[in-house]
Amino acid sequence: MSKNIKPVATQDYDAVIAVAQKYVDGLRLGSAEGVAQAFHPDAVMYGFTNGALLGGPIGNLFDFVKKNGRAPDIATRLDVLAITPTTAVVRVDMEKDAIGADYNDFLTLIKIDGGWKVIAKVYHQFEG
Repeated sequence: MSKNIKPVATQDYDAVIAVAQKYVDGLRLGSAEGVAQAFHPDAVMYGFTNGALLGGPIGNLFDFVKKNGRAPDIATRLDVLAITPTTAVVRVDMEKDAIGADYNDFLTLIKIDGGWKVIAKVYHQFEG
């Protein structure tokens, strides 16, 4: 008979959402440094902006934040779509970023040395 053991503690769900919230808060404040706190240094991002596939190192996101500044009217919903003891996927449903665009982000997180970091961001920008 297999054991009926809960594989992921509730505190991990909270920690994963807290990392995604750091990302959102950094966008709201226009702080590339704040956004960077959510991401692993080797993170990547890929997605569609104005119908064109863009991608590369996460530094591209930090450059976007530096260029476009604050997003005071940003509205988001954060959902943990999947979680294991060492990985997680969070959907960020976002409206009104710094350039007024709406997005869906899918953040893939990894737990390293007891802490969660975003290792990949895949996104879709909606036409406005």
